[in-house]
Amino acid sequence: QVQLEESGGGLVQAGGSLRLSCAASRVTFSSFAMGWFRQVPGKEREFVAAISRSGSTNYADSVKGRFTISRDNVKNAVALQMYSLKPEDTAVYYCAAKFSGYFYYYVEEGDYEYWGQGTQVTVSS
Repeated sequence: QVQLEESGGGLVQAGGSLRLSCAASRVTFSSFAMGWFRQVPGKEREFVAAISRSGSTNYADSVKGRFTISRDNVKNAVALQMYSLKPEDTAVYYCAAKFSGYFYYYVEEGDYEYWGQGTQVTVSS
């Protein structure tokens, strides 16, 4: 059973930065495409960023230019570096994994097979 564990969330002022990490275990990490999603209470989970096995990336328009997704296949981890945070970035952030071909990333929640428990990010104005 694949296990994903997020860390790095917290409270930050608008304009600040945070770095989220997701550690994967019980998995051949390099065989998985990875993604980050976020969810606000009462709303559907939304796509934030994705990275393929090859390192290709894709971002939601709302975070493009402010967030960077990266992966470390040695440490079995994926990170989300967030800059210029806004109050509307406040959400629970989830990482997700999908067993995948080498060049593909995924932006749909339903494409992913495994999910972490989430980490809260709160941006104060």
